[in-house]
Amino acid sequence: MKKLFSIFFMALGVIFFVLILFSVYLYVVDPFNLKPLFTDGASVAPIAAEAATNLVATSSAVVDKNPALSPSQEATLESFGINPAAVPSNISSEQEACFEAALGVSRVTEIKAGAAPTATDLFKARSCLQ
Repeated sequence: MKKLFSIFFMALGVIFFVLILFSVYLYVVDPFNLKPLFTDGASVAPIAAEAATNLVATSSAVVDKNPALSPSQEATLESFGINPAAVPSNISSEQEACFEAALGVSRVTEIKAGAAPTATDLFKARSCLQ
């Protein structure tokens, strides 16, 4: 009977640990976009605090916030909580070399051709934008 209780509580401990890991994963990845509900947004994108928006939407028309980005790239950055107007429209050669080192030459070429960056790309290349 003592061994049964030991196994039972060990299983409960493993289940609790897995639930904690799953909760941490949900907090970090945020697939349901719940972080804006709990934060004021000031710490989400420190890059956005430095730049003002280029254009203001006064109607329901689509506004191009950064001419260097495609609409899909702008939408992807907005889904990550980054203001596309805060992203530099000109990339220096040093920044491009940093991107190539962080992401690889083939992925940088894809993004320059208009492919939307992924969350992994953003985390890998975050230091290149600052």
